[in-house]
Amino acid sequence: MARLLGAFVVSLSSLALLAVSVDLYWHLSTKTKSAQKKLKSPSSPQNEEIIREQLARNYAFLGESGVTKVRNAFVIVIGLGGVGSHAAHMLLRSGVGKLRLIDFDQVSLSSLNRHAVATQEDVGMSKSECLYQHFKSICPYTIIEPITNLFSKDGAHTLLSDSPDFVIDCIDNMETKLDLIEYCKSKNIRIISAMGAGAKSDPSRIQIADISETFEDPLARATRRGLRVRGIETGVTVVYSTEKPGKVKLLPLDDIKVEEAEEYAALPNFRVRILPVLGTIPALFGNALASYVVTELAEFKVTPLAVKSREPLYLKTHRDLVQREIHVFKSSPHLQVSIRDVGYILEEIWFGRSALSNSLSQLVLTRWNPTKPANFCNLVCLTKSEADKHDKIPFDQFSAVYSKEFLDYVERRLDEEKEYDKWRMVHPQFLP
Repeated sequence: MARLLGAFVVSLSSLALLAVSVDLYWHLSTKTKSAQKKLKSPSSPQNEEIIREQLARNYAFLGESGVTKVRNAFVIVIGLGGVGSHAAHMLLRSGVGKLRLIDFDQVSLSSLNRHAVATQEDVGMSKSECLYQHFKSICPYTIIEPITNLFSKDGAHTLLSDSPDFVIDCIDNMETKLDLIEYCKSKNIRIISAMGAGAKSDPSRIQIADISETFEDPLARATRRGLRVRGIETGVTVVYSTEKPGKVKLLPLDDIKVEEAEEYAALPNFRVRILPVLGTIPALFGNALASYVVTELAEFKVTPLAVKSREPLYLKTHRDLVQREIHVFKSSPHLQVSIRDVGYILEEIWFGRSALSNSLSQLVLTRWNPTKPANFCNLVCLTKSEADKHDKIPFDQFSAVYSKEFLDYVERRLDEEKEYDKWRMVHPQFLP
């Protein structure tokens, strides 16, 4: 009897637990459906509460002002393949208020190894429409404009209309890429450009830099040369890889396709043969692009680390420093710093950029205090023109020429280096 009574009590407990579970499921389901309904009315206070919760980690990271700037921003992504789809995807999840997504092409089965959201059911759909369909279920409050069209300089005025805050270039056709960059530069539209993600496999080699500072990337090289012809040498930020090409080759065409190659191109003058692509690398390129744009929009300062392994630059900088010491400071050509030291000073002390203007181009090292020798604790990185002017200013007149902010920054960096220099004297085996 006692055993029977115990079983009855257990059954009642199970039924109670089941009832609570059903009630909880109903409550959560109702709450979710209610939230989805609220999201359909973008202006409602409830909808704002849900959006803020969805972006809670961004608010914690970028702050109220930063996220507000991102949410008010309008970004255009051109080229929606492996790189562009991931860039657009993370811009969406980061809260960018308006996205215009432009691509002439369709989702293919072979592109699913690198596309951000496409599925087999999307094969044959335009890339812009594919992203739109997926994106509206992730962030229904974001304004998304899918455009199935090929970018051209003739149509640039229309495609880039409405004053975008940023353009992300993920085009892989050279002339089209150059046209886009040139147009944006001429109209003072901020742009960041993706270089070659194909045939790469090492994620540690991905860099963000000015186009003038790129190396080892064939697409970056061709872009750099093409822009130079158009009168643009610097001022274009790019994501690229320093990985040496050559491990994999262009995929071959069948004999029958070789004879009529142009018929197999997506569009006239577009490449027919394609590079093998490891899907993870375009994804990383795209996320790097999105991260850069989001932090720029939020005015959240990020200083990309200058590229390592730049021996030719270090050699040239060292040679220029020797000449400056001889001709400007009438000093011995035998410096206290080696070529390797120059690399350390450039990259670790001054982050590969001018301390004064933040420029990445035509960098030199010169004495900060002209009365002290050129060493770790008295070399500043400037552009050549900045250094030429700096060398003519007496040290006791710096405050009349330079801003207090700049002077404090340089002194702070050099004071830090003095501490490291003391440590080096104790531990010479760790010299750079």
